[in-house]
Amino acid sequence: MSERGPSAAPAQGGTPGSPSPSPAAAVPLTAARRTGLLVTFVLGGLTALPPLSMDMYLPALPEVTDALRSPAATVQLTLTACLAGMALGQLVIGPMSDKWGRRRPLLAGMVLYVLATAVCALAPTAELLIGFRLVQGLAGAAGVVIARAVVRDLYDGVEMARFFSTLMLISGAAPIVAPLIGGQVLRLADWRGVFVVLAVVGLALTVVVWRSLGETLPPERRQTGGVGSALRTMRGLLGDRVFAGYTLTGGFAFAVLFSYISASPFVVQEIYGASPQAFSLLFGLNSVGLIVVGQINGKLLVGRVSLDKALGAGIATITVASVALLLMSTGAFGEVGLVPVAAALFVLMSAMGLVLPNTNAQALMRTPHAAGSASALLGTSSFLVGAVASPLVGIAGEHTAVPMALVQLSCSLLAVGCFLGMCRPWRPREPLAA
Repeated sequence: MSERGPSAAPAQGGTPGSPSPSPAAAVPLTAARRTGLLVTFVLGGLTALPPLSMDMYLPALPEVTDALRSPAATVQLTLTACLAGMALGQLVIGPMSDKWGRRRPLLAGMVLYVLATAVCALAPTAELLIGFRLVQGLAGAAGVVIARAVVRDLYDGVEMARFFSTLMLISGAAPIVAPLIGGQVLRLADWRGVFVVLAVVGLALTVVVWRSLGETLPPERRQTGGVGSALRTMRGLLGDRVFAGYTLTGGFAFAVLFSYISASPFVVQEIYGASPQAFSLLFGLNSVGLIVVGQINGKLLVGRVSLDKALGAGIATITVASVALLLMSTGAFGEVGLVPVAAALFVLMSAMGLVLPNTNAQALMRTPHAAGSASALLGTSSFLVGAVASPLVGIAGEHTAVPMALVQLSCSLLAVGCFLGMCRPWRPREPLAA
């Protein structure tokens, strides 16, 4: 059996070989079906927060470089700091949500996110902006890590994979809308206006969460113990080869994605001379591809094709696109214009619609007993690897795309290695003990 996820939600059966869910576990699923649209939009908004925080700011990167009189590599550290904050924040907030429930840590994190974002708008130097972006990332981690944990509270098996693909319809719209908004904000204000808009968005989302998202983890299903217990839980999760394999596969795939996010403003605008508005349109088109493929995954493939087969096809496509980008950037095809480079980036981004929801679903299916901690490890690995990849793409300056393509190909090959070497999708799997 290469992959054998359940075809029903928890009320109908859990992961093969795992204990049957308790009646308490089935209650949130029923409630989720009654308020499915509302829950979907709230969770979609929370998962959209990181791309909003990153992508709305992208068209302003060259302007920030000039305004703060800092080199491009230093300004790119503002992206790295936000990513690192989101990675580290998830390690803290995920276990907290397993212990205290989802709602309280989420609201606290959202309030801090709004405050930190407002302060970013006032930062007078690149160094202070980097510091406040770190705090912004730490606080913003609450939204993404708890959103994944809530999905695990409510769904299982292919239902969970479908729901993750549905979330991509909302969260995937953020990379489309965010650069467009960022580009338009730059017509009316300087780069600081971008953070003002982000603070307003964060405040609105905080109010919606407070009014609309109830608790999904009842007290009888919460973890007990302190920091030591949380660390033991995480160590047990990482000791599971299959869970660790999917976590690393998703992390390296995310690094491919974020190397594109970090480098594309300079590649498209500085190397190929596109305007901030043209860059925003191209970025949005790539995000449309990701959304469409994500919906194909959730509506057509899940339940008909094994999650591992869809995931493998996505990783293979990303690798081929990375090879093409490297060949074009090194001049193997002579001088190429923006169109073929944009086409390769479109294919690469679209394939993420097969990789990201399926790695999340496959990893979380093994962890019904510690969804918050598992979600934290999934998110932390992605954001940490992305934070390392981000400055590497600018190591040779802002006038060559070779570092971006090299990072993308290297991380694609690492994702392939983790998927084949650790997940071993062609072999039967023992369930992960609680």
